[in-house]
Amino acid sequence: MTIGATNTGLYGEQHVSLTHGWLPFTVQALAAAVLILAVGWRNQRWRTLWLPFAAVSGLLLTAAARWVMTSQGWSDGPAPTRLWIWTAVTGAAVVLLIVGWHATRWWRRGLAVLSVPLCVLSTGLTLNSWVGYFPNLDTAWEQVNSAPLPNQTRPETVVAMQKARQIPSKGSVVEVQTGSAASGFKHRDEYVYLPPAWFASNPPPPLPMVMMIGGEFNTPADWLRAGNAIKTVDDFAAAHNGNAPVLVFVDPGGSFNNDTECVNGPRGNSADHLIEDVLPFMTATYGVSADRRHRGIVGWSMGGTCAVDLAVMHPDLFSAFQDIAGDIAPNAGDRPQTVQRLFGGSTAKYADWDPMTVMSRRTYNDIAAWYDINGPELSRSPLPAQTVAAHSLCGAGSSRGIRCAVVEQPGKHDWPFAAQAFSVALPWLAGQLGTPDVPRLPLPGATTPAMPVEAARR
Repeated sequence: MTIGATNTGLYGEQHVSLTHGWLPFTVQALAAAVLILAVGWRNQRWRTLWLPFAAVSGLLLTAAARWVMTSQGWSDGPAPTRLWIWTAVTGAAVVLLIVGWHATRWWRRGLAVLSVPLCVLSTGLTLNSWVGYFPNLDTAWEQVNSAPLPNQTRPETVVAMQKARQIPSKGSVVEVQTGSAASGFKHRDEYVYLPPAWFASNPPPPLPMVMMIGGEFNTPADWLRAGNAIKTVDDFAAAHNGNAPVLVFVDPGGSFNNDTECVNGPRGNSADHLIEDVLPFMTATYGVSADRRHRGIVGWSMGGTCAVDLAVMHPDLFSAFQDIAGDIAPNAGDRPQTVQRLFGGSTAKYADWDPMTVMSRRTYNDIAAWYDINGPELSRSPLPAQTVAAHSLCGAGSSRGIRCAVVEQPGKHDWPFAAQAFSVALPWLAGQLGTPDVPRLPLPGATTPAMPVEAARR
């Protein structure tokens, strides 16, 4: 089934987009013009020696970048061609600046110097248009300058408001330290969203809780900024008398580029942190329900893989999850690389964390799953890995008792897509978890055709 939603308006029309529109185009056009003027025609030696040398240098830089991306398993899908073009152009611009510094006019030197940051910026904008990490200029500025998060409030202020039953018009976001006593996992500060209904009584009502997990390269705040989660859940709460699940934005990696896939292994005991540190902390500190029927997980990309894994491995702790374009199994490169990097070379440990294997070993009761894919994709050949993964996981899960649906959303594999997917699924998830004043909705009707499971494994 295809949900007919679009990304328009999620971040507000007043913001200057960094993924499309006039700003990226203007910067890239300016970079190209400045570089052309800096290069010039010059003499024959310049044209026959240094220009080809710079071009080859740019191509070598591009080849190295592609090799690193592929070997580290940073992306399942191909990067846009424009990214590699700008990578090559940036490398060439640096070489031309160096080799062309002497025996040229001062203004051309100045243009050559200016061309390098402009090309770097153009490469960054192209990369950002692919992943959507900074949807708009405001989001980028806030993150670079460590500005307060949307609705961020001091923890002591939140406690005082709750004890006084001072109900805000919007929910509050607090920075928390969940600890690592059980896991020993070194993590960054995490965040909790408390809906207005949480402030209505003392002690607070035992509201449902949703664990929010981001992508491979992440900070715990990504869902709040790039994923627009606070506006989404605030709008939802406003439509339901202040009721919404409590959200906890967790740190599965400990650092921006530590791809743990939420497993326990050489990169840290990420799963133990999420299960044994975060869940008890949320119940003890914010009074959320400890009943599995009122706990869920939402994950995007790597976080989607985490959501599936944690839910099928711990059906005693969770009753629903949303997997937004995740992989079919923990993924840190190809299969041998994943086994080595995440499990120290143990194929048995890999099997213990492989959702398909885990589901084949047990049956499930009262658990539901929502899988999001970029659509429409079923007409493409070969099918994208996440499309195959979603249908394969849903098919395997449904045969073991997990109710599920695969839902097509417009968009590509980026943060705006994740934001839209969460916005569409939240009414279902909140109802599934028993949020007060929220009706329980059925899963969207969706077909789950047979998929070649191995096609999704790398």
